[in-house]
Amino acid sequence: MFNYLGWNKLTKSDIKTEIIAGITGFFTISYIIIVNPMILKDASIPVELSVFATIFASIIGCLLMAFWANAPIIITPGMGVNAFFTYTLVVGMQLSFQQAIAISIFSSVVYMLISFSKLSDLLAAAVPSSLKIGITTGIGMFLVVIGLQKAGLIKQGANGSLLSLGNLSDPAVLLALFGLLVTLGLFIKRIPGSFIIGIVLTSVMAFFFGITTKTPQTDISMLSKYGELLFQGDFSELFSLKFLLAVFSMTMILVFESMGILEGLLPDKKLFKKAFQASSVATFLSGFLGTSPTVAAAESAAGIKSGGKTGIMSLTSGILFAVALPFISFLRFVPEAAIAPVIIITGALMMQNLANIDYDDLSEWIPAFLIFVLIPLSGSISAGMAFGFIVYPVLKMVVGDHSEMSLLLVVISVLFLVQIFAEALFVG
Repeated sequence: MFNYLGWNKLTKSDIKTEIIAGITGFFTISYIIIVNPMILKDASIPVELSVFATIFASIIGCLLMAFWANAPIIITPGMGVNAFFTYTLVVGMQLSFQQAIAISIFSSVVYMLISFSKLSDLLAAAVPSSLKIGITTGIGMFLVVIGLQKAGLIKQGANGSLLSLGNLSDPAVLLALFGLLVTLGLFIKRIPGSFIIGIVLTSVMAFFFGITTKTPQTDISMLSKYGELLFQGDFSELFSLKFLLAVFSMTMILVFESMGILEGLLPDKKLFKKAFQASSVATFLSGFLGTSPTVAAAESAAGIKSGGKTGIMSLTSGILFAVALPFISFLRFVPEAAIAPVIIITGALMMQNLANIDYDDLSEWIPAFLIFVLIPLSGSISAGMAFGFIVYPVLKMVVGDHSEMSLLLVVISVLFLVQIFAEALFVG
């Protein structure tokens, strides 16, 4: 295997660099062990069990990326797609988390079919970068709103307003502000593991000032009950319109978010196909493990910038996820005020892609803009995507630019149009 991957040709210095890159990448993304269960808690998945699902899905994903693709990419349950899973499928569409898991599994099957066929290349070429940017930044803005709400910095508005400022005299809100400033300062100073350090410092402050966490107690002994979360997909609504619409939306998110991240991060673009395939298989397995879908973590960039070029980096990160298992008992000391800053900053980082939009070409900018604003304002990732994809070909026809319009893109746009009408008529 090592000969096949070419690791035997690496020098000791190369291997050392890869291991350091893996450690760096792990500490950059390690916050997901805490944050993902906290988000899935709103979908009624027990924190004390979903933490195991998060870790195991990350271990398997990293191993697949190491040995199948030999790519320096860390796989974890994705920020953004976990928000879609929780706040769109469960909270918005009023599905059970078991049904949402079934949707994740079914979507990942479609994702795998695409990744192992020529469709992956066709889709990569058919969907313009502006729409991919719109999806990424829109999800980022959605995360910012969720983070601000968890921090108590914003709340549902009164007197007809959409949102209003939270109670700044609330100790929990002041704690979240402290956490945001500390975490942001560490991140800007490029301190390795800045997110996890920020979570720890904020949690210590919460403990010192007696601010309760309301987080269920969990430790390694709870692993004996983890079986209750395995294979929980509920496929009873498999052929219902609501289920199929949700599958379509989640598939689009998984495919295009993964494409965008992998295309942007991989130092060797020849690794894209196998990395895309490894990501799809990991996504498929994550559903059976009891968590929201895994994706390639954007935080892999920290490891790549540290010199990661091969799967040794992802292998190292996977091993560290396993090493983290005995320490999960500390989760009970983590308040939402410590989690919120990480969600806010992660969303802000995803929004940086707006810099790559051609603002002078309104036929590119307006569809991306619609995705960007409608995702957070509607609270639905699928609705934002739908309007962007529908408007794009219309504007291109208006300006007479057919160069960016493939038949496949038109088909996807029509499917999104059907989705909008179907939801309005039958789903509500």
